[in-house]
Amino acid sequence: MRPYAAEPGREGAAERSRRGPRARRSGGRRIINKRTSFMATVVLWMAVCWTGSFYAVEHSGWTPAPLVGYLAATSGGFLLFGLSMAIVGRFIQRHNIELFKAIFDALSRISRGDFSVQVALPRPYDEYDEFSRLVQGINDMAADLGRMETMRQDFISNVSHEIQSPLTSIRGFARALQDEQLPPEQRRRYLAIIEEESERLSRLSDHMLRLASLDSEHHPFRPARMRLDGQLRAAALTLEPLWSAKEQELEVQADPLEIEADEDLLRQVWTNLIHNAVKFSPERERISISLVRDGDEAVAEVANTGAPIPRESLPHLFERFYKVDKSRTREGGGSGLGLAISRKIVELHGGSIAASSDEEAGTALTVRLPLRQPPQGASGVPDGHPPA
Repeated sequence: MRPYAAEPGREGAAERSRRGPRARRSGGRRIINKRTSFMATVVLWMAVCWTGSFYAVEHSGWTPAPLVGYLAATSGGFLLFGLSMAIVGRFIQRHNIELFKAIFDALSRISRGDFSVQVALPRPYDEYDEFSRLVQGINDMAADLGRMETMRQDFISNVSHEIQSPLTSIRGFARALQDEQLPPEQRRRYLAIIEEESERLSRLSDHMLRLASLDSEHHPFRPARMRLDGQLRAAALTLEPLWSAKEQELEVQADPLEIEADEDLLRQVWTNLIHNAVKFSPERERISISLVRDGDEAVAEVANTGAPIPRESLPHLFERFYKVDKSRTREGGGSGLGLAISRKIVELHGGSIAASSDEEAGTALTVRLPLRQPPQGASGVPDGHPPA
């Protein structure tokens, strides 16, 4: 019979645990029913063996004393039952040994870095069967490790690319500066480019360190009461030199709103979003910032009327190192980490961030934040650590 391969997309233990008490009670009844069915089968087979033994003694032509005949038939029944169970056990043991060999082989391959492992199940998947759950857990683990390895390789590739670009510029212009005949004006321009590329490397390093700190579950998280409308206006004023240089109009419509949040972390979010809106909007365009309350959430939106983001790029906008325009170079100035940092900070607050873009309305980034953070004691999170 063809073995059933464990489905890679099957729900995990966390998903199954969310089914609730009714599903767990149903699973318990299934286990009890399976055990009852197994015991009934054993008892029935035992009765068949004894019946066959009694029938064989009775029709064998042997006429012993009644007690001797009864003992012989009983012994024969036990012997027949024991032999049949030994044969079945031998088959099951061989079958389980083959499965364990496949499991050990899969774990060995995983330990060597081969995450394309998929252990095949010898029977249809049953979430209440121990072997099924064991095999599915190994397959899920291999798939998760494979995704993490892909992300790690992509991360290293992206970091190498981002670092190599400014280093190439610095090396090239440093060599050019060795020419003693270089005009002073050109020398100053080359030095300015080297300084700019050095600052770009410094920003990239700072962003990577911040992301690593946010990913570690040990980044300080100190929520306190604060005026979110005031912070949005302050962020817009801080970036005034950028949007004033492009003669852009920046409009802020923020309702008075107080929330519980980490002020330092949120300031990074608004700086990133407004800076992106200014950078990707043409000169003399309008940028709008709004803040309203929606139930128990604060909804902030930063919108600009620049070129729309392609539809296929929207799902990847908050991924690390993702750039809508792959050809952006030094003039673009971005590393593709700002929005990834913003999403991480918003998620630490229990909120969400989304993007929308079209030709008529332009591009809008919407942040939803809860007005209050869960009590530290209730969530089991110690002070100074982000909520799980």
